[in-house]
This record gives sequence, C-alpha cells and structure tokens, in this order.
Amino acid sequence: MFEQAFRNIDDVLRKEAGCTTELDYTEQTSWLLFLKYLDGLEADKADEAQLDGKRYTYILEKPYRWETWAAPKGRDGTLDHNAALTGDDLRDFVNAKLFPYLQNFTRRATGPNTIEYKIGQIFAEIKNKISSGYNLREIIDAIDELQFRSQKAKHELSHLYEAKIKNMGNAGRNGGEYYSPRPLIRAMVQVVNPKIGETIYDGAVGSAGFLCESYDFLRARGNLSVKDLTTLQTRTFYGKEKKSLAYVIAIMNMILHGIEAPNILHTNTLTENLADIQEKDRYDIVLANPPFGGHERPEVQQNFPIRTGETAFLFLQHFIKILRAGGRAGVIIKNTFLSNTDNAAVSLRKLLLESCNLHTVLDCPGGTFQGAGVKTVVLFFEKGSPTKKVWYYQLDPGRNLGKTNPLNDEDLAEFVKLQKAAANSAKSWTVDVRSLSDVEGFDLSVKNPTGEEEVAHRSPKAIMAEIAKLDAESAKVLEKIKALI
Repeated sequence: MFEQAFRNIDDVLRKEAGCTTELDYTEQTSWLLFLKYLDGLEADKADEAQLDGKRYTYILEKPYRWETWAAPKGRDGTLDHNAALTGDDLRDFVNAKLFPYLQNFTRRATGPNTIEYKIGQIFAEIKNKISSGYNLREIIDAIDELQFRSQKAKHELSHLYEAKIKNMGNAGRNGGEYYSPRPLIRAMVQVVNPKIGETIYDGAVGSAGFLCESYDFLRARGNLSVKDLTTLQTRTFYGKEKKSLAYVIAIMNMILHGIEAPNILHTNTLTENLADIQEKDRYDIVLANPPFGGHERPEVQQNFPIRTGETAFLFLQHFIKILRAGGRAGVIIKNTFLSNTDNAAVSLRKLLLESCNLHTVLDCPGGTFQGAGVKTVVLFFEKGSPTKKVWYYQLDPGRNLGKTNPLNDEDLAEFVKLQKAAANSAKSWTVDVRSLSDVEGFDLSVKNPTGEEEVAHRSPKAIMAEIAKLDAESAKVLEKIKALI
C-alpha cells in the first residue's frame, strides 16, 4: 500500500512544471509527510495527556493542523469534502497562510533542539512547488492514507523513503551529495561500534544516513531499558546541515526511523571557529561523508589553523577537533588526500597522524558513489595517541560497480571480519608509519605490497611523462613503418 501511494504521488508531481527532478519530488513529499507526522504526534500526546487527566497544549493552532485544512473528517472517519479545501483555495491557503505561519516558529521557539524550532527551519526556505490546487489535493489525499504511528508502519515507510533518497543520489547533478551507499555506512558503523550512552555526530549530515544506520545498529542489540530508549531518542544523535533540502530530508528520515525530535541544526558547520570548540561541545563518535570538491570562501577558511579552500579538508580538521579524547571516527574522503603534495594536505596528514591513531584505511573502488566520478577512502581513527601502524584493506567486489550493480553488504563482509584483528591477506596489509616511503610528506598512498595493483592516483607530472614516453615510442614505430614502405 505504501509503495503504491509513493508511486501515485510521484505521478502527480510529474504533472507539475515546478517539479522536474527526483530532488523536487522528495522535497515536496517530505514537507507534506512531516505535517502529517506532526498531526499524528500531537494526537498521540493529546491522548496521553487525557489519560493522565491533563490538558495538552497543541504546537499548531487549530486552523493550521493537518486535520483541519488538509484532511478534515466526518463522523464516519472519511474525508469531509465540503470542509476540505481544493483548487485555488487550497493552493492560496498553503502559500499565503500556512507557510508564513510555520516559518515564524523559529522566532517563537525556546531553543534549537525543540520541535518548534525545527518546524520553523524546515519551512524557512523550502517552497510549495505544487501550483495546481487540484494536484495538491490529490497528493494530500494519498499522504493522508499513510498511517505511520506504529513502529511497523514507520519501518516500512522508512525503507520507501530511503529508496527515494537513493533515487535522488542516482539522478545526477547534485543529488549524489544526499546519498552515501548504505552498505558502506553499515560497515563503517560496525567498525566504529557505537554503544548506548555514547554521542554520535555528523557535521555534514545530508540525508542523515549515518545517524539512522547507527540508530538501527543500537536498536538491534535488543533488551534495551526505558532509560536506554530515552537516551537514544534525546541524547545520542547530533548533526548539522547547511542546505535546506537536505535538512528537511534528514529530519524526515530520522523521524521515520523512529527518532521523534532529531537533534539536527540547520547551519553551516564550517562557519564555527575551531578555537571556540570546548570540551562540552565534543562527541564520542564521528561518522561522516563530507562534500567532495567543495570550495569555501576566505572568511570561512579563517576559522581553521590549516587554511585551504577544500571543503573536505576543513571538515576533517573540524572532526578531529570535535572528537573527545579517546573518541572514534569513520570519515569518507577522496583518495587523493593520502598523497597530495600541497601544503594543506601534508599539514593535515601530519595533524591526523600525530594527534590520532589512524588504525584503518579502507580503499574503495571506482563506482562506489554513483555519479560522483571520484575514488574514495574511509579513514578510521581514534583521537588521543599518535599513529604507529596503519592497516589497509583494498575493497574489490570482483565486478564493475554501477547504478544497476551497486555495492552490497556482502561486498564488505570480509573487510569487517578482517578489520577486527587487522589481519593481513591478499587484499589487506599493515604499514609501520616509520617506514612510509615519504616520511617528511606523510604520504599515505594505498599501495598493495602483493603488487597486484597500485591504487593511488599518479601525479599529473608522472602521467605527462608516461604520455611523452608513449608518444616517443609511437614516433619510432611510425619511422620504422615509413622506412619499410
């Protein structure tokens, strides 16, 4: 039922001129899903208060509740068509009244971790792109049929929502920044191995894949007490996201996974000065996939001791700083970070090796990230002691990865198994930091000592030298052919 409802909603959205991509479909579905969810949450809280002999104070005033404007019901529980807005009346209400009302919640909220604040942030920048009130009515009716007040229903909906996020990631353009392959995330979570009571942070939260998978990992342990469940709901998962679309997707994704009021801030993480981070601001675990190839303005770079325009390098400095002593991290980054010779890359590798134990490097094959066109590695490190040895694993699924043949959990099973003991194999090896080929440059290039493959990118100078050599050889062959002719 849920799957068909999502298909129907997308079919209606395709009729809208303002909705042209998977990003648009997910954004428009998300804000409506959120308001439907909020209506159910308020209804549950009102019922609980009544059972306790108390009166519940609603977050939304009556005219702006889903049950009033979107889906007013008759005594028989079916939609009251006489009371339900449609056509131009519905569109005008949403654009001129509902959105302005919800946008004001940021100013009314008592703090950034309240549901009121998140309502204001969600509706501060996104817009209703459904210009036809009749199409909007059709979508609302489909969403109203979705019931996700039970854990089973939320679980099913969360899978469908993840599928929508994955479709965005496969859609090209900038969709990939919202989606990290879930099998890779699950493997990272298993290696970092979070525990109840530890705080988990992602400063480039995207669609909140790392936080959702960490939540599922901790819930799967079972036998959780009421205190444990409260800890997971309120004091475990934290994130920051700059872009408004990613922010609303992250909030909705976490809600569908079962976290009612996600601790996600709508902010640019990199505008925070590293010198201002104190012990109270730090986290036990960092799991993240910072943006590839971004470039930050000079005023943002001023917040970091190692100044560079490369967004991922700034994020890595932030993650190292915000980890508690003994804290653990798994961070995805372009594999060129391991060997780039620019001052920022060398300084950052030095910082990482001297302030953290970089115990594991997972080298990912091309095609791991659909549409990204870059090769990546995952850095696993623990803060507080310098690196002495690094265990490398060269991931090789034995096939070309692509949209129709993506990475799966089985591909990473051997890595997860061998990593526990840092065991050497045909695909894995250990390197003593003191024996690195370029000690002064802190070169961490991924080179398999078995000689099967050299994975690290060659420098442009080396590539040009080989091209020149091949050209020279080709010229000699042509000369010989001419002589024969």
